[in-house]
Amino acid sequence: MQNPGLPPRTASPLKLEFPQSLAVYDDYAAAQKSVDFLADHKFPVEQCMIVGTDLKRIERITGRLTTGRVALGGALSGVWFGLFIGLIFTLFTEEGALGVILSTVVFGALFGLIWAMVGYAMTRGQRDFSSVTSVVATRYEILVEHKVAAQARELLAQLPGALPDPFAG
Repeated sequence: MQNPGLPPRTASPLKLEFPQSLAVYDDYAAAQKSVDFLADHKFPVEQCMIVGTDLKRIERITGRLTTGRVALGGALSGVWFGLFIGLIFTLFTEEGALGVILSTVVFGALFGLIWAMVGYAMTRGQRDFSSVTSVVATRYEILVEHKVAAQARELLAQLPGALPDPFAG
């Protein structure tokens, strides 16, 4: 129940009241093209959602990890952190800025190197590679509010290939 003195609750921008499936695509670009087509034809696209489904995790191996690469990566991370801390210190000190920055960069590099090497040693060779991971959808479904679903289907019928062929497969 809503309290009389409070503002009304707003619906989540990520929800529709009674969504209906308009179309399903194999890639995001096709779904985006369909919604853009609807927008170009003055359709109320704020009543649409593109939902990625059938998620999968992809891990792209970028290289082999060696002690040298781990040490270099740790030291470089430490340099950036040390530079950041050094710049902050220079705001609050009267001493020479260059000396403060250089000393924090050196300490940062040393700290980053040690931290990376300890972490690498703790894995005991169980993961001797670097990688980049991503979660991607394999299908993209356009959902529309039930009250405008028929209008959306009529408009998308004008875009060649926008709606799946009901007689295919």
